[in-house]
Amino acid sequence: MYFCVKNQKTTEMVRIGNVELGEFPLLLAPMEDVSDPPFRALCKAQGCDMMYTEFISVEGLIRDADKSVQKLDIYDEERPIGIQIFGAEMDSMRRAAEIVEEAKPEVLDINYGCPVKKVTCKLAGAGILQDIPKMIKLTEAIVKSTNLPVTVKTRLGWDDQTIKIEEVTERLQDVGIKAISIHGRTRKQMYKGEADWTLIGKIKENPRIHIPVFGNGDIDSPQKAVAYRQKYGVDGIMIGRASIGYPWVFREIKHYMKTGEILPPPSVEERVAAAVQHLRHSIEWKGQKLGILEMRRHYTNYFKGFRNIKSYRSELVQSEDPEVLFSILNTIKDVYTNDSALVVA
Repeated sequence: MYFCVKNQKTTEMVRIGNVELGEFPLLLAPMEDVSDPPFRALCKAQGCDMMYTEFISVEGLIRDADKSVQKLDIYDEERPIGIQIFGAEMDSMRRAAEIVEEAKPEVLDINYGCPVKKVTCKLAGAGILQDIPKMIKLTEAIVKSTNLPVTVKTRLGWDDQTIKIEEVTERLQDVGIKAISIHGRTRKQMYKGEADWTLIGKIKENPRIHIPVFGNGDIDSPQKAVAYRQKYGVDGIMIGRASIGYPWVFREIKHYMKTGEILPPPSVEERVAAAVQHLRHSIEWKGQKLGILEMRRHYTNYFKGFRNIKSYRSELVQSEDPEVLFSILNTIKDVYTNDSALVVA
C-alpha cells in the first residue's frame, strides 16, 4: 500500500540543522519523570527516530542541582537526541545553554509548551505564550549563545483568544530556530478535549516556513498517524502519552506506513521483558529506592487490558525489594502466557 502525503516528497530527508532524521521521523516527546534514559532505550529499540530528555529547569542547572544535572545524561545509543530546557530569565537561559552544549546533544530544545501552573506562573513553559515579544527575544538570545541547532516545542496559544501560532512560527524561524514541534492545544485546555491540528497544517502550507514542523497531540494509533500525515502534511510526528508503557507504538506506526498492515500487539513475553528491562535500568540509573518508586507509574500501562491484573499490580507498587518485583513480573509472564484468555487484545 502506498500513501500520497500532502506537501511531502517521500524522498525528501527531514533535517534539523545537519541532523538527518529520515523521510518522516517519529519523535519521543519530552515528558517529566517519563522520558529518562531507561524509558528512552525502550523507545529507541522500537524505532523512535529522535528523542528528547525530560525538561530541565535552567535555574536547577546553573545551581548545579543534582536532579537537573542528572537529566543531562545521554548515551551514544540514544542519538540523535535533544536536551530540553525551560526557564524565563535571559541570563539563566544563556548560561544553561552553555551547560547543555557541554553535554553534547545533537539539539537544544526550548520548552514553551508545559501547561503546569508552577511553571507557567513564572512565564516559563506555556506561560511565555502570554508575552510573545519576550518569547522571541529569549529564543534569539539562546540561538546566538550556542552552536547547537535550537528547536522549540510549544502550543497553539495561551487560550482561544490568543492563538497566534502562525505568526509565532514565522518569527521564531526568523531568529534562527531549526525546527518546531506544536501541540494542538492551548495552555488553557491542558490535555483536555481533542487536539486541533488545523493550524499546524496551515503552518505547513505557509510558503514562508521552511523549517521542519512536527505535529503533537492525540496520536495513539498507526491509522491516526498516517491519516494526520496525509491531512496536515507535517514533516514528522511527536508522540508522548501513547508511548508510556507502550514503546511499541513506534514500530507499529512505522510498519503501517511502510506496508499498510497492522502489527499484532506485543506478546505477554515482550511486555514483561520491557517492564523488567525498564525496572532494572531505572534502579541502575536512579538508585534502588528512587528507581523502584518512579517505576510504579508504568506498570498499569505495561499490563493494560490484562484481566485480573489488579492483585499483581498492587504487589508491584507496594514492594521495595527488587528480587520480589522481578519474581512478580515473571509470575505475570507465566500466568498470562499460559492463559491467553486473560489478555485483552
